[in-house]
Amino acid sequence: MDESGVIAQYLELGLRVGRHIEGFVDSYYGPLEIANRIAVESVRAPELLRHDARALVGAIDSGDALGSVAYGQEVSPETPGRRRYLRSQLVGVEMTTRVLSNEAVDYADEVEACYGVRPKRVPEEMILETHRNLDLVMPGSGPLRDRLIAWREAQAIEPAKLGRAVASLCEDLRARTDLMFGLPGGESIEFEYVNNKPWSGFNYYLGGLRSRVAINIDLPVLSTMLARLVAHEAYPGHHTEHSRKEAGLVRTRHQYEESISLVGTPQCLIAEGLADLGLEVVMGIRPEAVIAEHFQPLGISYDEEVIAVVAAASDVLSSVRANAAFRLHEDHADPETVIDEIAYFGLQPRARAAKSIEFLLDPTWRAYTSCYVEGLPLCRNYVAGDARRFERLITEQVIPADLISALPMGNKA
Repeated sequence: MDESGVIAQYLELGLRVGRHIEGFVDSYYGPLEIANRIAVESVRAPELLRHDARALVGAIDSGDALGSVAYGQEVSPETPGRRRYLRSQLVGVEMTTRVLSNEAVDYADEVEACYGVRPKRVPEEMILETHRNLDLVMPGSGPLRDRLIAWREAQAIEPAKLGRAVASLCEDLRARTDLMFGLPGGESIEFEYVNNKPWSGFNYYLGGLRSRVAINIDLPVLSTMLARLVAHEAYPGHHTEHSRKEAGLVRTRHQYEESISLVGTPQCLIAEGLADLGLEVVMGIRPEAVIAEHFQPLGISYDEEVIAVVAAASDVLSSVRANAAFRLHEDHADPETVIDEIAYFGLQPRARAAKSIEFLLDPTWRAYTSCYVEGLPLCRNYVAGDARRFERLITEQVIPADLISALPMGNKA
């Protein structure tokens, strides 16, 4: 192997794959020398990158030195858990290079290699039972889907109030997170409001314990989802995980593999799962009363009782995306048919269902939906109400297999 060591080559490999796929490198705050060098070299063919990924897996299995990323740096401990984490990351990167090479890959195999879990379909009866529960509480008359869409639209936050609502929620969530887990000194977040993006929110981790969180205002932001969005992107979600791991793993332990975040790896499933779980960890399983206290002074509509039922239903309804992926990539169903299925089972406007199909049909991003659908229940079952277990997720290198092995037998299916 290259004398620079496994860690430096792992960073190089991730940056090289990132030159093929916009957004593959979700964040990087490692040594600038490596990034600058990769940025100007010739783009390496996917087949060569696949060879590099396999070689690094072999080096880990053979016990090659992980090394440091620059001369004179302290070499951090080479624990079995660290090697297991790196290996699982590299298996995901290798799968991405196979997709880049236009290799025919089974959908479930792709998800399992990239994210460390094998996806599964959700029974339609479970989704229909959720419909029945919603039907009991949703105001109005007529088809449930029409009533739910109308109700959601009525929960839109006036643009002039959005910034104050975000600031109020963020301050509270930050205080709760700091009290429960501690935040590194000097961490900070800047919020911005953007247009023309395919997502509702995004955390751009900048390094130096700083994040820029973007909130998409193409569509009205709903009071029903704002607290979860802020918790997901900021406290105790993505920003908290990134900043704590930068302070603890990178700055203290010199584990520079944490200075890069790569899409298509188990790192993403853990990150999305814990971020979705974060609100209930710091505010409780039913946080609606607390959230209402933030919105009431701002005159923002927030029906606690209905929202509690909708929030419980949303986890099941989100699984419609997973079923749609199977329909597209294993059943080879017509996309127009699948759009209708998403709209029906997900209780969505057809235009929004059509937008989600674009993501599921993209050869690079089609597997990412499993990070949400599989990540949240895995992290929730692992944490099981124990804040110390959540703290492990935002502090240590863990992979899905670690969480699965810690679950009671009845939760491993």
